[in-house]
Amino acid sequence: MDLSSDILQRFDRRDFQHNLLELGELYAGGIVFSTSFGLEDQAITHLLSVSTVPVSIFTLDTGRLFPETYSTWSATLERYKFSIEAFYPDEPNIRQWVTENGPNAFYASPEARKACCQIRKVEPLKRALKGKKIWITGIRAAQSPDRKGMPILEYDEANDLVKYHPLLHWSDQDVKDFIALHHVPYNPLHDRGFVSIGCAPCTRAIKPGEDFRSGRWWWEDNSRKECGLHVKSV
Repeated sequence: MDLSSDILQRFDRRDFQHNLLELGELYAGGIVFSTSFGLEDQAITHLLSVSTVPVSIFTLDTGRLFPETYSTWSATLERYKFSIEAFYPDEPNIRQWVTENGPNAFYASPEARKACCQIRKVEPLKRALKGKKIWITGIRAAQSPDRKGMPILEYDEANDLVKYHPLLHWSDQDVKDFIALHHVPYNPLHDRGFVSIGCAPCTRAIKPGEDFRSGRWWWEDNSRKECGLHVKSV
């Protein structure tokens, strides 16, 4: 996909509704939003609720999510009446993985953890994105050193589509203020120190002063904590 011409000229850095209309005109029927029901994704869900542009929404259910995440999922459906398609790990693959390695093998090494993420998240994501043109994400630059230099639009070679990060330049406070202003349902774990919420065995609350990603895969080196969903092309 060409990011050098039409789409970049028509984009506004912070105006989501304007950008969504432009994307809808250029890629009608090809826009998808992935939600994990975190604060950023809940903010985007609310923004989509007041838009007329058709956007399909999906989530990845790894089978190891917090009960609070499922409650937030239900509250979101009740509030917005959206259809949210769930994608699950391939049953034979996850069955073989757990049989051979046990249910908590991801603690053993970074390689084991990434193998688990590949089965539970990356492969289902590829199925969810197949045939799509635009992938809307809740990525923010403040979330990780690897994300600080991201453009608001980027080509994702692995999935052959364009990723749009509408909240890329929002601060933590911007997101919290938006959620409060619009009374958006959110995961109660955020009020207990959980910042980035993923699978229950791999997520903990962070302590004051700790880095954003410290609550994910805390037993690993902090330098590159990504699960493989957002891999930058080199």
